[in-house]
Amino acid sequence: MIYAALKLVHLLALIVWIGGMAFVLFFLRPAVLALEPPLRLRLMHDVLGRFFKAVLIAAVILLASGLWMIGRVAKESVQAGLGFNMPLSWTIMTVLGIVMIAIFGYIRFVLYKRLTLAVTASNWAAGGAAMASIRTWVGINLAIGLVIIAVTQLLA
Repeated sequence: MIYAALKLVHLLALIVWIGGMAFVLFFLRPAVLALEPPLRLRLMHDVLGRFFKAVLIAAVILLASGLWMIGRVAKESVQAGLGFNMPLSWTIMTVLGIVMIAIFGYIRFVLYKRLTLAVTASNWAAGGAAMASIRTWVGINLAIGLVIIAVTQLLA
């Protein structure tokens, strides 16, 4: 029961993160391109600020629930007198998930900070450059997230 609940929470956090990245890249960004840079950058700054708070929570939940599930299965295997060999898909998911969290940290605490400073100073050129970097790294993180989903489904 606990494992199933952890897996559900893990999947819900993943949906928030992956779904949010897809929404921002494929739906929100194209829609706001029609706006003038000051309005567009202020809007994206506000939306990303809210989204990054949710992703921070999702990342903590993903890491904690993932490690807890791995630990639980390992503990049960050892207690049953069996060895524990982590499945390849779990290893790939764990490594790439940590990479995603590191990339998110860079986006949130470096690139978003640049965007905040640019928007505060009404420096629209610097804000546009910060948004371009954010978009690139969010795209990379989305691709990694999709690889994780594919690997866990294909190797399960």
